[in-house]
This record gives sequence, C-alpha cells and structure tokens, in this order.
Amino acid sequence: MGKSGESSKKKRRASDGEAAPEDTPSSSSVGSTMMIAPSSHTPKLDTSSWPLLLKNYSDLHIRTSHYTPIPCGSSPLSRSLKDHISTGVINLDKPANPSSHEVVSWIKRILRVEKTGHSGTLDPKVTGCLIVCIDRATRLVKAQQSAGKEYVGVVRLHSAIDDSKKLHRAVETLTGALFQLPPLISAVKRQLRIRTIYESKLIEYDQKRNLGIFWVSCEAGTYVRTLCVHLGLLVGTGGHMQELRRVRSGVMSESDNLVTMHDVMDAQHVYDTTKDEKYLRRVVMPLEVLLTNYKRIVVKDSAVNAICYGAKLMIPGLLRFADDIDINQEVVLMTTKGEAIAVGIAQMTTAVMATCDHGTVAKIKRVIMERDTYPRRWGLGPMATKKKGLIKEGKLDKHGKPNDKTPKDFLESYKSLEDGAPKANGGTTNGGSATMSVPTTPAMDVDSIQSDGGDGSDGEVKKKKDKKKKKEGKTPKKDKKKKDKK
Repeated sequence: MGKSGESSKKKRRASDGEAAPEDTPSSSSVGSTMMIAPSSHTPKLDTSSWPLLLKNYSDLHIRTSHYTPIPCGSSPLSRSLKDHISTGVINLDKPANPSSHEVVSWIKRILRVEKTGHSGTLDPKVTGCLIVCIDRATRLVKAQQSAGKEYVGVVRLHSAIDDSKKLHRAVETLTGALFQLPPLISAVKRQLRIRTIYESKLIEYDQKRNLGIFWVSCEAGTYVRTLCVHLGLLVGTGGHMQELRRVRSGVMSESDNLVTMHDVMDAQHVYDTTKDEKYLRRVVMPLEVLLTNYKRIVVKDSAVNAICYGAKLMIPGLLRFADDIDINQEVVLMTTKGEAIAVGIAQMTTAVMATCDHGTVAKIKRVIMERDTYPRRWGLGPMATKKKGLIKEGKLDKHGKPNDKTPKDFLESYKSLEDGAPKANGGTTNGGSATMSVPTTPAMDVDSIQSDGGDGSDGEVKKKKDKKKKKEGKTPKKDKKKKDKK
C-alpha cells in the first residue's frame, strides 16, 4: 500500500507540473559528481625567483632531459665559506683619497686571500663602484675592465653663462665617438684615442656657483676629466671637473649590494670572534653575479670536467641553451646547479643547436671552475671502450688510429677528425681497399735537374742551389762559416 501511495503522489505532482523529489541519485549523476575530469592545463614551474644563473631556467630551450646527475659541486649560494670567498666578488664603495691599487691590497690583507683584482682603476679622489674579484674570480677581471661604466660628475665652469640650456646642448652634443687625450697627470701614455659616450644628460645647474651636475654612460677607458674640459670649451667659458662618482661598473650598480671598507673589516672581525658567517657571506657575493648578462648554455655533469681541462663543448654534452645565440658570441657555460664552468665562444646559432645532432657548440675562452671539481667522465662511452680493446689487441696503434690489422666493421664507423687526412692504409669509410696516392715530383723539376748533366743526387742539387744563390748575390751557408772562422 505504501509503494502504490507514493507512486500515485508522484503521478499527481507530474500532472500538476511539479518536479518529483529525487530520493536516491541515479547512477549517471553519481558518475558525473565523483569522477575527476582530466585537465589539459599543464602546471608551469615558476623559475623567475631562482638565483643568479638559474633565473628563468624554464625559459631555456631544451635539447635533452636525459642525463645522469653527479653528486659533486654545489649551488653558488651553498658553497663552504672558504670556497665562497675564493670564488667571490665584492661591490666596493671606494673611498676618496686612496688609490684603487691600495684599496685592493688592503682587502687582500683583511680577508687573507692569495689574489685580488679590480674592474677598472678609479682616480684617488673618485668614489663609487669598484668590483673587487678574489682568487678564482680574478679570471673575470679582464672582461669587467672592458665593460661599460656610468658616472655622475660635477663640472665647474670658469665664468657664468646666460642660460643653462647652453650647457644642456653642450652635454647632448658630446655623445658618440669622441677624440680624447689623457690629462697631464695620468697613469697612461698621453696619446690621442677614441672613446664612445653612449648617453649623457645634465641633471642640475647652479647659476650662482657655476656648477653643473651631469650623468654619463660611456665606454671603458673614457676620461671624464677630459670630457669636462671639452664641455667648458663648447660653452665658451672653460671648465674643469670638480667631483666624480662611478655609479655603475659592468652589470653591478650602486643598488647591487654596495659595501664599504668598514663592512669588509667588520664582517671578517665578526667571523674571527664569533664564527658567524652571515655578515661575510653578505659582503662577498658569488662570481656568478658578474655573468648574469651572458647568454647561457647548460652542460651535462659528465662533460663538466672535460671543459675544465679545455675541451670544446660538443652536441652530446648539451642540455639547455638560451634564445638568440649567434656565432662567435660570448656565452657562459653552466652546470644544472647554476655554477659557472667557463666563458666560451659560440660556434652554433640557437637554431642549429636545436636541429643538429653533431658538431661543436662552443669553444672555451676562459675556464672559471677548478679542475677535478667533477670526476673525469671522458673515455667511458661505447666507442671509446671499443677503441681501448682494439688498442690492447694490437688492431689499432697506440694513438687509436687504424693500422693493417684493423677490422673492416670498425673502419666503416671510423671518422677521422683531421680535415683531409687519409684513412689508415688509404682505407675508405666503406671498408674498401683504396691505395694511398703518393705525391710525385713535377716532371719539369726533374728535367731541370737532369738537363745540367747531373744524376739528380743530393750533392748535385746542393751545388745548383749554391750557384743560384751566387747569381742572386747571396752567399751559401758554407762560405758564411768560412768567413766567420777568418
């Protein structure tokens, strides 16, 4: 009775247009609510906050993801303190009066390190950014010295000018390639040179004191003191440099962890007394900070030590690479942990790296990493192992080159790296027996030797050479020796 009553109620509701209440969900509704539909959205790794050379790592093109990580080396920010200092750089705010050389030698004594170098000399009275490289990082000094610089200076005009716009125009005029003669008191030879001013602007001009503050972005080796003299000549009053400060050197500016000499002394003192490394680690930065403007090439761990010994980077050792790499462009070779291995010169463009399956990716310009930081992994491949076995059996010579006993199947896969070098015994890559072509003496030379009545022996040839030299006015070697004895 109960069931028939419920069914009759449902029928009435349906006839009245009301929806029947669902006491139990149907099988289709259960499936739709309990099933998690697959998403086409792939999660993206956010690498924008990764440090130093690993920043935006996910934006690099992937050549392959197949490699064996080796538990050696370490991230630049997690090195031991000794390694951190020996591969570190300091963005120093140089004080006025001491020379750059003095400041660098003081830091060498304070930190008790072996070597120090700087990114470009500042005059004693000039202040601002002086990048000090320590021990291993001194290998980057030359690149930093040739990097662009930015200065803020004060120029004093020798007499008043009617309008500050005149000085504005003079500052804007002195851009591009300019002739410069070093000042009378300078550390270099006084000869005319060309230096490029990339950009310059007048910040402020004080009409009462005839002082102008200007900002300039220029090539390394530009004399701002000479630039101020030229500004005075253009304005027509004469002028000289009153004060100067370097605000950027290469990639490092005033806002990039600039420290003073007192910071360096205090950091070392804190470590010596309390063994607290934090202050010292903040003052000394990893050398990778100087390489963040280079295009990056990521190398397999197994290829790292070979590069440290000067080997070129080949396609099999390539993991990732940056966009828009051109041939002969300077690039930084790095590990998957973000360590700089070397500065190299690209031998392929980005497009070729993505499509080619063999060849040289980059040759090494300057090795940065210490040798044997990673283990040796060369000579462990299948071809190298096969060659070692054939050398032991005497089927290859001691240098791994084919000989008479070399099997044909090896010759088929053997590729000579020497351009134009013949295969062993004139062997071709298909294993055929081709004879080596022996260069013959040209017929004219033989005829010329025999036409003089000689038999072509070495003695006759020497006599003829001596005769030719006498005709040309040259004395043979034997005659020279006799003259020396006399």
